[in-house]
Amino acid sequence: MFRAAMLYLAVLALLLTGCNRGGGGASKSSNIRIAVIPKGTTHEFWKSVEAGAKKAGDEFNVQIIWKGPLKEDEKNQQIALVEQFVSDGVSGICLAPLDDTALLAPVKSAANKKIPVVIYDSALKGEVGKDFVSFVATNNRVGGSMAGEEMLRLLGANKKVVLLRYKEGSASTMEREAGFLEAIAKDPQIKVIEQNRFAGATMGEAQTAAMNMIDKLRDAGGIFCPNESSTMGMLLALQQNGLAKKVVSSVSMPRRRCWRRCGMARFSD
Repeated sequence: MFRAAMLYLAVLALLLTGCNRGGGGASKSSNIRIAVIPKGTTHEFWKSVEAGAKKAGDEFNVQIIWKGPLKEDEKNQQIALVEQFVSDGVSGICLAPLDDTALLAPVKSAANKKIPVVIYDSALKGEVGKDFVSFVATNNRVGGSMAGEEMLRLLGANKKVVLLRYKEGSASTMEREAGFLEAIAKDPQIKVIEQNRFAGATMGEAQTAAMNMIDKLRDAGGIFCPNESSTMGMLLALQQNGLAKKVVSSVSMPRRRCWRRCGMARFSD
């Protein structure tokens, strides 16, 4: 599973850059401590990332400290966590930044304290090799483009498309959204009838956002959602209104679960 491998590689990158070993032997309990900070801790995606971090910790005999915000809209809490781990003097930090700008200052603070930081999953507007040691992620632009190509394949006579964005400052989903729009622009007959709505950090917020544009969803031939919570909120809104639509999504949940919970929507990942 790639998302677990992503964190495995992030931890490996920290070790290869030479985390502060604090002297002594290779004891897990007293030597290398790596803080792993996700965007949130409730989505299934992050649970699989946690599994990858723990696997790396076991294999490389280092202590993994997994701690993150509960929801993906708690930017200030994530900033506080980075500052806390810097103050605690951990050996290294793996961070999936909730905001591509706001997290730069605390990451620079870690670098000033000689604590190496690897950015994973979502980009940070800093300089690799100076502000942080490495960036490990999927190519989200390409992922969004692949979603767009799938939309082109699925659409029939109704060429109207809705994009439910995730949230401002989330570099990974912003890249997917941009890649999607670039891909569907290849067909001049496609009309994007909504692309300025934001789902928010939770499935409930996404469902509300979808319900607030239900008339456009009725009119649409296809819908794109860039992450897990936006997808599930959209599918719940479609189910609530008895709408069967072609939904293309970047989502980590097993397809069968989406069908089971929201079987009235056409789902493609």
